[in-house]
Amino acid sequence: MIGFGQNVNIPDANFKTYLLGNSLINTNGDSEIQISEANSFSGIIDCLMMNISDLTGIENFTALTALSCGANQLTSLDVSNNTALTDLYCNYNQLTSLDVSNNNDLFVLHCQGNQLTSLDVSQNTALTYLICHTNQLTSLDMSNNTALIYLDCYVNYIECLDISNNLILTDLNCRDNLLTQLNTKNGNWQNMDVEASSNNLTCVEVDNIGYASNNWIFDSFTTLSTNCNYTNPCNTTSSINEEVTNKNLIKTINILGVETKCYKNQPLLYIYNDGTVKKRIVIE
Repeated sequence: MIGFGQNVNIPDANFKTYLLGNSLINTNGDSEIQISEANSFSGIIDCLMMNISDLTGIENFTALTALSCGANQLTSLDVSNNTALTDLYCNYNQLTSLDVSNNNDLFVLHCQGNQLTSLDVSQNTALTYLICHTNQLTSLDMSNNTALIYLDCYVNYIECLDISNNLILTDLNCRDNLLTQLNTKNGNWQNMDVEASSNNLTCVEVDNIGYASNNWIFDSFTTLSTNCNYTNPCNTTSSINEEVTNKNLIKTINILGVETKCYKNQPLLYIYNDGTVKKRIVIE
């Protein structure tokens, strides 16, 4: 909430230190950030890897256009007041939810490496780049995102994905999910790269079987068809498997047993609250 006082409430010392040290924000050079300073700032807040656990105060930056707060210790993030945001990088934190419904101008969203179980981007019709891999997503509705060019949603629990409305999409990586249905028939097949291996796909709907077979990546048991005759096409309101719903990531450790937040280009063990452990390698 925006208070009635002159100064912005910033309880996290590391976040406050960053803001005070930014002369474009702290324009008078004092030891506080005034609400007027926050309201008038329309640039970029880049507080990547600063050991920040609380971004309270960000709600006062109502003209903010870009926020990079990745690789911190955030368990929550409220950007509902930041309606001018075009670029949001909140990747590799500990977020279990993310509401971007008020961010209608959002162009780029990087939220990978969190613990998100759902993500609603139906209001983000300008969204062009969505990187949401390595979460716990069980569904993803991209039907309203007609400006989408790039989608990375691998290493999740997604069961059904339909990109037929994403007519200018060029890159799709949805490997390592629980996909049983994938509709890629958007008419842009000659300009698109698709990686959909390590799923449960027996049939994938494509525009051109020959091109997809020669250029895209699927499991060996997956067949390609212009009509898979799915008995229950993608429905984002359908019930989610109980096992997936109750399964939450507790921590991630490397092969030496050390808890880590670095997910890229190394084998990691994902430990869940139901006692299961999965080994995965995320390559970027």
